[in-house]
Amino acid sequence: MKLISWNVNGLRACLGKGFLEFVQAEQPDILALQETKMQPEQVNFDLPGYSMWFNSAEKKGYSGTAVFVKEPPLAVTFGMGVEEHDHEGRVITLEYPGFYFVTVYTPNSQDGLRRLGYRMTWEDAFLAYLKGLDEKKPVIVCGDLNVAHEEIDIKNPKTNRMNAGFTDEERAKMTVLLQNGFVDTFRRLYPDARDRYSWWSYRFHARENNAGWRIDYFLVSERLMGKVTDSLILSDVYGSDHCPVGLLMEAL
Repeated sequence: MKLISWNVNGLRACLGKGFLEFVQAEQPDILALQETKMQPEQVNFDLPGYSMWFNSAEKKGYSGTAVFVKEPPLAVTFGMGVEEHDHEGRVITLEYPGFYFVTVYTPNSQDGLRRLGYRMTWEDAFLAYLKGLDEKKPVIVCGDLNVAHEEIDIKNPKTNRMNAGFTDEERAKMTVLLQNGFVDTFRRLYPDARDRYSWWSYRFHARENNAGWRIDYFLVSERLMGKVTDSLILSDVYGSDHCPVGLLMEAL
C-alpha cells in the first residue's frame, strides 16, 4: 500500500507543473493534498481509476484539502465536527474497514505569531478528534502539520526559534500528540537522518541550498507501526514549495 501526501500550494498552479504526470508515475493507493486553494468547480482534470473528494475553505483561494483514492472508503467526513474549526477546509477523514485515514492542513501561526492562540486551540481539538478515532480503529494521519518538531528537523534552528512553525508552544503540542499513541514514522525509522526536509522558502535560494524544514508528516497509531515498511521524503519532486512525503505499508 502506497500513500502520498503533498502540500501543493495551489492545485491549479501545480497542475501546470507536472502534478498529473507525478500521480500517474507513482500510482499511490491514496493521495492526500493540502493547500489546494480552490473550489472543486474551479478545476477540471481526469485521473482514471481514482475517486476524489475536496474540502474547500469558505474563503476562496485559501487553505483547502483533497483526497484521491483507488479503493472507495466506507465513509468520508469533512472537518472535525467543531464549528470553530470547520470553515477553512483543513481536515478530511476516510473510514476503511481496518483503519481511519486523516489528512490535515494545520493552521499556520503566521507572521508575528498573530494566530498562535488560535493554533493552540486547534491543536487541542485535533488531538481530541484523533484520540476519538483511535478508540475505534487505528489511524493514519498525514499532511502539513506546520511545525518542525525537533532541531534536527530544521536547517537553522537557532535563528528560527520562536518563528511560526518552530515556537516552543507548537513543538510542545507536537510532543503531546506523539505521547498520545501516535508515531512520526519517518523519525522512528530514521532517528538520526539530517538535512531531510519537506518545505523550503521561495526566498534566498533555500531549496537550492537545502535550507529547509520538515513540516510534512505521516503519523500512525503505534499499533500500526509494525505494518510500516518505509517512510519517504520525495525531495526531488518539484511543483510546490513543499515536496511530497510518502508511506509504504503492508495491506491493512
